[in-house]
Amino acid sequence: MAFTSLNFLLFVVAVLLVYFLVPKKYQWVVLLLASYAYYWISANKLVVFLLFTTVTTFYTGHFLGKSNEKYNHLIEINNDTLTKDQKKILRAENKNRKKRILLTAVILNFGVLAVIKYFNFFVGNFNALFSALSIDTIIPTFEFLLPLGISFYTFQSIGYVIDVYRGKIEPDRNIAKFALFVSFFPQIVQGPISRYSQLASQLYESHSFDYTRVKFGAQLILWGLFKKMVIADRLAATVSSVFDGYQNYAGIQIFIGAVMYSLQVYCDFSGGIDIARGIAQIMGIDLAENFKRPFFAESISDFWRRWHISLSSWMRDYIFYPLSLSAGAVKLGRTSRKIMGAHLGKLFPTFLAMLITFLVVGIWHGASWKYVAYGLYNGVFIFAEVLFEPLVEKINRKFQINPKVFSWRLLNIIITIVLVSIGRYFSHAASLKVAVRMLYRTVAAFDFYDLLNIKILQMGMDPKDIYVLVGAVLILFIVGLLQEIGISLREKLAQQNLVFRWSIYIAAIFSILIFGVYGIGFDPVSFIYMGF
Repeated sequence: MAFTSLNFLLFVVAVLLVYFLVPKKYQWVVLLLASYAYYWISANKLVVFLLFTTVTTFYTGHFLGKSNEKYNHLIEINNDTLTKDQKKILRAENKNRKKRILLTAVILNFGVLAVIKYFNFFVGNFNALFSALSIDTIIPTFEFLLPLGISFYTFQSIGYVIDVYRGKIEPDRNIAKFALFVSFFPQIVQGPISRYSQLASQLYESHSFDYTRVKFGAQLILWGLFKKMVIADRLAATVSSVFDGYQNYAGIQIFIGAVMYSLQVYCDFSGGIDIARGIAQIMGIDLAENFKRPFFAESISDFWRRWHISLSSWMRDYIFYPLSLSAGAVKLGRTSRKIMGAHLGKLFPTFLAMLITFLVVGIWHGASWKYVAYGLYNGVFIFAEVLFEPLVEKINRKFQINPKVFSWRLLNIIITIVLVSIGRYFSHAASLKVAVRMLYRTVAAFDFYDLLNIKILQMGMDPKDIYVLVGAVLILFIVGLLQEIGISLREKLAQQNLVFRWSIYIAAIFSILIFGVYGIGFDPVSFIYMGF
């Protein structure tokens, strides 16, 4: 049941009606039933995977809490008789017990994810290695059905148990309520990956009908539908044509196709998130913001602070920091400083932690070497920014470059868009080999004079579609620019008179109906991140 379908719209309306009509203490029950109904309709029997993650992570939190209770009870009743060393031993035993509990949950849940998403990838590579070594062995592969949203709800649930392990939150005592946290239907398809401390209490609390929240939520939904159906789905056919038949395009066209894909995936992904956040906002629930105008980023690291923020922050808090701040990293830093010098040696453990983190980011996107390359590509560029930051600052001082002036910022934005778009070769090409071939053809067959050929730049699109696309992207840019300078468009719109406000709403609705996938000549396109 896609977010852009009429069936989903009717489903949401029905859920909202029941949600606000039932006694407030049962609102969370309505959300739980609605979430499992949505998942059953969309994924049917694959709901067992969702149940597995819910049960295992709930009881992991439960056992972690019991371990802490046992430790605290022992300390409390024996505080006067225990020596300092004995307390230290008890603390170490509790920590080791909690590590075993946590490790069990991580292995179970990431193990299921690894088998379903990555088993055939590893088997294929082992079979290729056996063939190269003339070993007459073939490991069979299996066709697994990918459960809806498994990457999102697995990461969200594991984040919960890690936070319980670290003592940041108390374990949930109600498995039904916890099941709602894991399965909340607006976000389960493609996120955001929420934190328990931010989302759970909102789901469990009662909420009154609030016209302002309904209005702002509906605006977000319309904006998400506009980005998805008018821009992203209009770009889909052209992007697929370029990436699937790159041999038939000139170098400048291939690069423009990569830029178009960057725009498509942004409007597709952020559009879906806006719809999810809008539905939740109507209910009185604030989902975490997942995008902050990434095409205004001035570096790759800035881009990742603005792009898929919930995944970036998850990777930072649960992978990068534990790796870079570990005892092993500290020891490696001392050794590397002796070998590589103070600056590079100090950064070397950070570099390794960053590469591992972005390797995981790449693999999270899919089981293919192209995603490995995509992750490492971003990791290397971000580390290069950190490594050369002192040199850049020195150059800026020497040549009196003010990095805050508009021209310099604009240059950095353009460079970042170029680098991000090159990265899209890896994430969207059919394979790593195809991505490399596309990059080679982009350079080998690149000619700026092709920009003067209007026909070649249409890239299969009807002129009317180009006009609609340019107009829609211009609206997207203006909205993003106003938000970037701190103007809240929703609040500004709310201050306008009734006739003007509803003229905007009606224009948005009809632009979606006329120029979106419901218009003539377009087919609905699945959300890109539904496959991750």
